[in-house]
Amino acid sequence: MARHEIAAKKVVYEIAGADAVAVRRDVAYHDSAAGRLGMDLYYPPTATAADRLPAVVFAIGYSDAGARAKLGCAFKEMESFIGWARLVAMSGAIAITYATSADPASDLGRVLQHLAADAASLGIDDRRIGVWACSGHAPVALSMMMGDAPQRAACAVLYYPYTIDLGDDTGVAEAARTFNFAIPCAGRNVDHLAQNVPTFVARAGLDQMPWLNAALDRFVVAALERNLPLTLVNHSTAGHAFDLMDDRDATRAVIRHTLAFVRDHLQT
Repeated sequence: MARHEIAAKKVVYEIAGADAVAVRRDVAYHDSAAGRLGMDLYYPPTATAADRLPAVVFAIGYSDAGARAKLGCAFKEMESFIGWARLVAMSGAIAITYATSADPASDLGRVLQHLAADAASLGIDDRRIGVWACSGHAPVALSMMMGDAPQRAACAVLYYPYTIDLGDDTGVAEAARTFNFAIPCAGRNVDHLAQNVPTFVARAGLDQMPWLNAALDRFVVAALERNLPLTLVNHSTAGHAFDLMDDRDATRAVIRHTLAFVRDHLQT
């Protein structure tokens, strides 16, 4: 199957020297019923074998089987994930993308568990692991921001994210049924979020995805009412997937702000 055009879209911001990022591909993290699942690790060019570096895991909210059927490749093979991983590596952290099973809601936890268990051999400081997610991937990332998460993220970046239905809202659930992404936090709310996970939210002011900004805006208000450590950037003139679709200085400024947030909160 030919790749969908979205799979070839690149991030509109680049850092010189990103070609020097070293990549360890398909490192096994879990044996599933469908076979062994692997992850790709992107290392900063200056990394040495003695280093213990922070890491950012790119959360996936869909199964790879569904992705291949619709996009022609797994999410970790999309140019957008590759580009973001290289940006994070150039910012001083190890970036991690991974394959998913039919249970993507559990796969992120499996990745984080493996990173903690094998941190030394992978060169990772397991006290400094953040998560990054966009769109329908974000509910899976949120599951690792909960107070009772077994492997809680040290910080999080959420780009134009679907979040959590609050009160009687059903928009996120409707979107999940429409687009087939996992919502492991269904039935939960911001009171279940850990108090100490700094979170960067990039909102697309002109987001055209159904139910997204309505749910996101209620989530942000509820998070601020609880005084959670939230950084909100509203890209007021941009639509969904603006980091790929909106090739303007304003977009690049948001991406630079994002990378600075990661550096500051993971101390790269």
